[in-house]
Amino acid sequence: MSRIATFNSPLLLGFDHFERVLDRISKTSPEGYPPYNIEQVDETRLRITLAVAGFAMSDLSVAVEDNQLVIRGRQAEEEGTRVYIHRGIGARQFQRAFVLAEGIEVEGAELESGLLHIDITRRQPETRIRAIPIRVPVQEEV
Repeated sequence: MSRIATFNSPLLLGFDHFERVLDRISKTSPEGYPPYNIEQVDETRLRITLAVAGFAMSDLSVAVEDNQLVIRGRQAEEEGTRVYIHRGIGARQFQRAFVLAEGIEVEGAELESGLLHIDITRRQPETRIRAIPIRVPVQEEV
C-alpha cells in the first residue's frame, strides 16, 4: 500500500520531517496497555495520566528521546515459590510513546495511587518578523 505524501506542496518548505513523524505514528502499536488520559489543564499545559497499578517507582522510567516522550514499565521477576490458582493480574512490561511537537517541554512526572501523571507545557512562540534586503546585482561594463 503506497501512501500519498501529505506535505508535497511546493509551498510547504522544510516540512519533510513531519512526514517522517506521521510514518512513525502510523507504525505505532494500537495496543491499549496501559490505559491513559490526556487532559488540558490550561491554555499552555497538558497532563498525561497512565494507569500503572502494581508498578513501583523503580519499575517505571520517563524519558524524552529526540522528539518523543517515552514511558516504560518493567516489573522485576518475582522471586519466590508462589503457587497461583488464578493469575488475573499480569506483570507485563510496556512502552508508550508520544510524539512531541516543537516547543513542547516535559515539566515533570509524579506517581500517585497507581497513576503516573506527566505534566507538559507548550511554550508560546515569539512572533518573528525580519525584513530581507533586496540587492541589485552589479553589472559588468562591456
